[in-house]
Amino acid sequence: MKKRLIQASLFFAIILVTVFSAFQIVFEVPEQASLLVQHDSNWSETKQCSGNIRTKPLDEDGAINLLVWNIYKQNRDTALEKLSTYANNAQLLLLQEASLTDDLKEWIASRNWDSNLVRAFDVFDTSAGVISLSASLPQQACAYIEKEPLLRLPKSALYTRYPLNNGQELAVINVHAVNFTIGTETFHRQLEVLKQAVSKHQGPLILAGDFNTWSGERLKELENIAAALQLKEVVYTPDNRKTFINGLPLDHVYYKNLTLIKAKAPVTDASDHNPILVQFRTDSTL
Repeated sequence: MKKRLIQASLFFAIILVTVFSAFQIVFEVPEQASLLVQHDSNWSETKQCSGNIRTKPLDEDGAINLLVWNIYKQNRDTALEKLSTYANNAQLLLLQEASLTDDLKEWIASRNWDSNLVRAFDVFDTSAGVISLSASLPQQACAYIEKEPLLRLPKSALYTRYPLNNGQELAVINVHAVNFTIGTETFHRQLEVLKQAVSKHQGPLILAGDFNTWSGERLKELENIAAALQLKEVVYTPDNRKTFINGLPLDHVYYKNLTLIKAKAPVTDASDHNPILVQFRTDSTL
């Protein structure tokens, strides 16, 4: 019996070492958050925050068309084709689970987007995380990561600020929230850091992404953050957002100091999440 226990322990130790070694080979996890910034087809890595002096207003005559979508690392064959469709006439794209493959880089360059991707981790030398795309780089961009307590792979968030034609600045937070947690402590910590980042912002604000709100407790945490920032939640027609088995939606868009025109969440098979398309208008008063 003792011999068998020793053999079983040795077997499981070998399995753990093998899994850990494979993890180290497949994934590279940065110690600190950093940004991969793209402008004029050129990519560069910066520290947590970057700024740009020369940038132009995000809106078009007061219109802001927004796409929010977890694109599932472009694992589905039609992902980029559908992305082209949903991004048509949009001024701002907030994508989660983006994998910075050569195909995605080519897609971004061919449509003249400027972009900031949070380097949450690398898989076989390909970076993955949230990415925000617009017609020109934001005035400021800051990256945030929060490690999953169990898997130890980070989830990411990106804070950006854009000038508007009315003289205001739009603050945007693109979030992929931690998922595999017991309780809400890590989830709360991730959201609280983002809340503090924009707590003094006086202009329009958008908080959006895949929040993994698969429980009532997690949804309440998100609603508390939104309330503290005086945000309203977007309502969709139709509403086909991805839901957990209990019916709770995982993706959300919150906003303030903007006028909501309409929003929808259509059905697609190009990802395991359905996209969100929102039309806003800015305050025309300077």
